[in-house]
Amino acid sequence: MKLNPLQNDRATGVLVALAAGDALGAGYEFGAPLPDGADVTMKGGGPFGFAPAEWTDDTSMAIPIAQALLEAASDGGASSPATLTMVVRAWTAWSAEAKDVGAQTSAVIAAARRLAAAAGREVEAADFTAAAADFHARTGRRAGNGSLMRTAPLALAYLDREPSELMAAAGVLSALTHADPDAEEACGLWCVAIRHAVLTGLLDVRAGLPLLPVERASVWLKRIETAERSRPRDFARNGWVAEAFQGAWSAIHYAGLSTVGPAHLRAALEEAVRGGRDTDTVAAIAGSLLGAAYGYTAVPFEWRQRLHGWPGLRSRDLMVLGMELGRAEGQRPLSWPRAERHDYSMWGRTDALVRHPHDDGVWLGGVGSLQRVAELRIGAVVSLCRLGTRDVPGMAPENHATFWVVDSAVEGDNAHAAFVLGEAAAAVEHYRAEGKTVLLHCVRAESRTPTVAALYGASVAGISALEALADLQRVLPGARPNPLFMRVLGDS
Repeated sequence: MKLNPLQNDRATGVLVALAAGDALGAGYEFGAPLPDGADVTMKGGGPFGFAPAEWTDDTSMAIPIAQALLEAASDGGASSPATLTMVVRAWTAWSAEAKDVGAQTSAVIAAARRLAAAAGREVEAADFTAAAADFHARTGRRAGNGSLMRTAPLALAYLDREPSELMAAAGVLSALTHADPDAEEACGLWCVAIRHAVLTGLLDVRAGLPLLPVERASVWLKRIETAERSRPRDFARNGWVAEAFQGAWSAIHYAGLSTVGPAHLRAALEEAVRGGRDTDTVAAIAGSLLGAAYGYTAVPFEWRQRLHGWPGLRSRDLMVLGMELGRAEGQRPLSWPRAERHDYSMWGRTDALVRHPHDDGVWLGGVGSLQRVAELRIGAVVSLCRLGTRDVPGMAPENHATFWVVDSAVEGDNAHAAFVLGEAAAAVEHYRAEGKTVLLHCVRAESRTPTVAALYGASVAGISALEALADLQRVLPGARPNPLFMRVLGDS
């Protein structure tokens, strides 16, 4: 599907914000609700000993879905047995060494492995479906939140298909481990809401209600209305899929009463975690929908910087998965964002390189200055343009901050221009506080770089951003921020 720039930003935000919510809640899992205003950080720890900024089983189970759907993109087999079998085999391998696997999911995986072993073959999707049905027959329990937490990638694979098809596919995916109608319908409703948010930028969890039978739509409407009158802390049984759904939506709704945009994303995920109990899962569920509405650019840099988890991925990898799923084109190894090098050979004047007039520990340059990172002993790079995966060799991922900034004066070309430019300036300040020499760059250091440099200069020198820009233009004569960026500087 051909997405416009803002839809592309929103598609890439789904998995990153899901993982951010997951990692944010990991250190608080099974704890009591927190007071209003209590700090919420990616501190790690919790009952399963996750590292700071490490995601949990919620994201780890979503990643194989995204990867399998990406492989199936070329043939439209998103719900085919072959695609689902790829998913369950990845889950089976992951579960052998995972720090945490949900009780219901763990029981189904173990039973499915026994079915496959008895038949003398590898595990298949049908083994999971049969094991999930048997689990309910023996225990009467099958409506945990373990399928809702991982369902988001499916929505990205169905952006160009009918919502009714997405609803049906979500039920099939849920039934691999959670065959209860509540679980299947929750996955369907959340996926349809994600799809709607990516395409329109609007948060509407009611979008899928017309696709349910009338009596079931009535049940879910009452649940949604209850969530909108409540706070996440009011759902003490959020291990149950319905209350996990309600907890996530109540966090989004409550935070949205006083915030919008990136501030809403952050406030809602913190509200979800403060709700207590299954904190990582509720925040992950909320994050997937918030990311769909506000995009990758709305996820705070401090969350993205060290975000990581199984199977050795980071936030950039999740961004790439989301982008390619949304495009429905499969992997494109020779083009951005997977290409090793991004070609700027058609651009001139990319070799600009000067010291920041307010801090000689900050270099300002064009993309050509990346070739001098080792020579200048650069400890961190802040990039404002597209790069290949090997354009900054030897730099640890946590020391390379990337921001999506389109050098355009058109307001709608950047989803959150003032926020992203401010985040980039804050990243420079963060690295400098760590004692690192920083390279801040775009393609030619003419518009994006001086804008961020002026915001940083204003902060460290205690002057206005426009005064900082004037100082910059004395050492960087080509600095000419576009009119939109000039308005950001004037308003800062």
